[in-house]
This record gives sequence, C-alpha cells and structure tokens, in this order.
Amino acid sequence: MQLLDNGTYFTSEQAADSAPAVGSILDDDAIRALYSYPTQPDRPWIRTNFVASIDGSVTAEGKSAGLGTPADARLFGILRELCDAVLVGAGTARAENYGGVSLSAEAKARRVAGGLEPVPTIVVVTASGSIDADSRLVTDADVQPVVLTSAAADSSTVAALRSAGATVIGVSGESVSTGDIVATLSDLGFRRILCEGGPGLFGQLVSDGAADELCLTTSPMLVAGEAGRIAHAGVASDTPMHRAHVLGDADGTLLTRWVRRP
Repeated sequence: MQLLDNGTYFTSEQAADSAPAVGSILDDDAIRALYSYPTQPDRPWIRTNFVASIDGSVTAEGKSAGLGTPADARLFGILRELCDAVLVGAGTARAENYGGVSLSAEAKARRVAGGLEPVPTIVVVTASGSIDADSRLVTDADVQPVVLTSAAADSSTVAALRSAGATVIGVSGESVSTGDIVATLSDLGFRRILCEGGPGLFGQLVSDGAADELCLTTSPMLVAGEAGRIAHAGVASDTPMHRAHVLGDADGTLLTRWVRRP
C-alpha cells in the first residue's frame, strides 16, 4: 500500500515521529505505526472499521466480505492485532459467521511485547442474548467471548452460553445502552477497542458521541441495489472528524482513517 496523504492529525507521539513521506510504499510496521492507538488511553477508545463500495453500499450479496480486497484484508488483520477487544453486534456476528480472533505466533509475540494479551477478546452486544452456544464464536475461539446482554435475554440461552464457556454480562434495562457498553469495556480493562459493526451498533455509538475514529475502506466497486450504509440510527448526529491519512492500493482500494475532533 502507498501513502497518498499523511494528513495532519496523530493520536500518539510515536506515530507523529515516524510518519512516512507521501508516496511511500508501506510495510506492515509502517501501517501499524499509522494506526497506533493513543498512548496509554485512560478510557475505552473506540475505533470502528468498515468497508463500503464507491456508491456507499455496506455489503455485496448480503455480506461485507463481498466488498473485500487484499489491501482491506491486510489492514483488517493489523487492526485486530492492535486492539484489546473486538466489539461487534450480534447481527453482524451471525451474518459473517464470526469465530474467535486468529493471530499468527509472530503477531501474538508482538502483542505481548507491547503489553497486550496474546489474543484480543470478542465482545458481542445483543439485547436479546441471541447467540447460539454452538456457533463458531464460542466453539472456534482461543479466548472465549464476552456477551453483553440485557434483562430481556432468554434465560436458557444465557445459561447455555455460560455452560459453553462464554462470559455473559447482563445489564438491568431492556436494551444495552452506549453507557453500558463503555462501562463494561472499562471494567474489563479494555482500552483499545475495534468495533466491526454492524451499522446499528455504529450508529448508536455515533449518536451518543462514543465513536472516536473510523477506518473506512472504499472498495473499487459499484453495487447499487438496496444495501444500507455503514451507520444508521433514529436521529442524525453531526460529528466533525479530522482526516488522519489516506492510503491507496494498486487495485484502486482506498483506506482512510478519520479521528473525532477533540
């Protein structure tokens, strides 16, 4: 990937000191530096990662994977390597057939050297508790997921998840609020958060002022159809963002990073 625009905004001193020149061909270490989290965040910093088509579709043939490119896949793996936890809504986890995060031995070693656990934890948000205890999310994971649910969750489903090894955390209300999400992440000691959607969860975070940054891949495709956008919520919310950088791949993929203004 090539740096097309290195922007003006950095979240860590390390990234600012090592910023490559515009036009540079980037190796994985340079990409990790560009996407480093704030130094020692004192609260959960929520980064969201999405891919969309040129015309704004969030899926192709019903799945975001249909929009994927090699550059997007490369960044996807690096973003997962950098975080404490992957935050995802239950609908996305089901649609994309989520399993646990899988990392190479080298990636695990880099994480440990950087003070992180070897593998990030998947945190699933589901007011109804509708996660199958036999799903890959539970059965194909080095680290068992955290399921954040509400008082509306089915008790038998919750019991099955706990029996299978998942950590189930319930909140008192009938829904899971943004405050519940942030408080739970904080209580668990997770500060570097990677939210992978879906659009409803991202829209909730944006509306409540909890979306700190967006990593948006524009796939070189036109899709049309009726697919939705990357965020939706009942109420619009204006959130000014800084452009941190723009990366480009030879196949036309654009990788942008946007950080919320202080």
